[in-house]
Amino acid sequence: MKRGNNGAAGARVAASKGVSFSKSPVLAVSLPTWRSRVVLFVLFASFVALAGRAMWLQTVSNEFLIGQGKNRYERTIELPATRGRILDRNGQVLASSVPVKAVWAIPEDVLESPPEKLRALAGLLDMSDAALRKKLDSDRTFVYLKRQVEMPVIDQIAKLGIKGLDTRKEYKRFYPQGEIATHLVGFTNVEDAGQESMELAQQKNLVGTTGSRRVIKDRLGQIVEDVGLSKEPHDGKDLTLSVDSKLQYIAFTQVKEAVAKFKAKAGAAVVLDVKTGEVLALANWPTYDPNDRKGLTGAQLRNRVITDTFEPGSTLKPFTVALALDSGRVTPTTRIDTGAGRFVINGAPISDTKPHGVITVSEIVEMSSNIGTSKLALSMPPREMWEMFTEVGFGQQPKFGFPGAVAGRVRPYKSWRPVEQATMSYGNGISVSLLQLARGYMMFARDGDTIPLSFQKTTEPPVGRQIIKPKTARQMREMLELVVSGAHGTAKQARVAGYRVGGKTGTAYKVENGKYAIPRKYIGSFVGMVPMSNPRFIIAVMIDEPTAIGHFGGIVAAPTFAALAANALRALNIPPDSDVTEIVAPNDGSGEVM
Repeated sequence: MKRGNNGAAGARVAASKGVSFSKSPVLAVSLPTWRSRVVLFVLFASFVALAGRAMWLQTVSNEFLIGQGKNRYERTIELPATRGRILDRNGQVLASSVPVKAVWAIPEDVLESPPEKLRALAGLLDMSDAALRKKLDSDRTFVYLKRQVEMPVIDQIAKLGIKGLDTRKEYKRFYPQGEIATHLVGFTNVEDAGQESMELAQQKNLVGTTGSRRVIKDRLGQIVEDVGLSKEPHDGKDLTLSVDSKLQYIAFTQVKEAVAKFKAKAGAAVVLDVKTGEVLALANWPTYDPNDRKGLTGAQLRNRVITDTFEPGSTLKPFTVALALDSGRVTPTTRIDTGAGRFVINGAPISDTKPHGVITVSEIVEMSSNIGTSKLALSMPPREMWEMFTEVGFGQQPKFGFPGAVAGRVRPYKSWRPVEQATMSYGNGISVSLLQLARGYMMFARDGDTIPLSFQKTTEPPVGRQIIKPKTARQMREMLELVVSGAHGTAKQARVAGYRVGGKTGTAYKVENGKYAIPRKYIGSFVGMVPMSNPRFIIAVMIDEPTAIGHFGGIVAAPTFAALAANALRALNIPPDSDVTEIVAPNDGSGEVM
């Protein structure tokens, strides 16, 4: 026993001295010591890296990770602002926004619905079953099925109980007067952005500012929690126009009837307030209903009062005569020899419809003599005529605050030949819009000054700019009244029972592609003011391509003016200033020339 113990002790001593516990090669240690140390270091470094990453995520990146998490379940919902209303000068609504909804879907969820429900949905959305399935055949998780769906339809869709279907609040523009005022008001698109007329011109003021709020949604897009308001919406401002709805209806009705009566291509009229420069009515035909714009064409969309130009013809003669009077070259009684009705300038003939012989300046306007007007024009430097035209706004970019307003065309005076100066004096070779022409007559009605036009209701009297002397303006009013009431006047059909009327007819060849149309096409016009004792309205009427009864302005435009003026005067209770009640039978308009 003692010996055995001594043997074990000897083995332990041997092991302590680096001798193997066993002589077996299987149990022998073959790995070097440094490798175990490397492994230990790697494990330690890994734990340090994990600890550092954990600290980074919980401190420096904490806000970023929270934000990323919120993005998985939080959504920002836009809160649309209500677009401002458009009102007439008396507060009558011309355009307002009504609440509607957009219908959207998660395609894969909606397609799981029974076929009969999908067919019912397609019917409510006013589309075919195939069209609906085409919209749903998408890899996206969100698709709009239809925008601006009215609330009664939304209620029926909700009753279908289709999974994956939802709605979004929005607004749709409604126009109570429909086609009557559409060229003044305009319309908006599906995004509630103005596209035409005042809806476009005043977009920034009308649109308002959208708001937003944060919500938590589930996978199906259902709101499960309202996190809070992020930004409050601000509704757009209301816009009060200068237009009077009663006068607008009258103007629209008369233009529509005139186009039908004379079988014309189109017609237009505008009514201005002489005292304030406000546009009280603006009507066009053809037109369109802004509430239902299916099949809308360019002809319907055109605002002919503002965007179309034409040669004004004889309606321009008063400006030439006024310049001759204002410069002191002639007086209303100065006599001019118009000869036998034919006047040749450098081989180019100018003619009247019949010989007038020697007539006064006043009779030149009353009888609408081309020769008389040409002789007055040729007695003046071209520059003076050009300055007169540009002073009243012809050939100048309008500052009406209305989209699409055109400048018209007045060529530089240095390039005028004598015959061109003569023809421009009576409205050929120059182009204007109907609104420019109506504004030009403002200086005759306002004792020689002109004021800015406004499509919005004004609260302060405008400041005028003098163009001709007050005496000249009064003389011109007397001449313009003779055009209507005189024995040789060309606008007898412009008379209004109980009121004194003044104005001027115009007939011109229509220009197409820079040339006079062949065969001949005409534009008949009339610009007048009423009542002449204290002018309140300037009314301009244009009939494009009349083909029945006649084409002279005295036949097609003058009676349209008379009907419009008579109704407008009664609508606004303007007191009569004449005891004349006779209504003149139609004439042939032969006193008027091109």
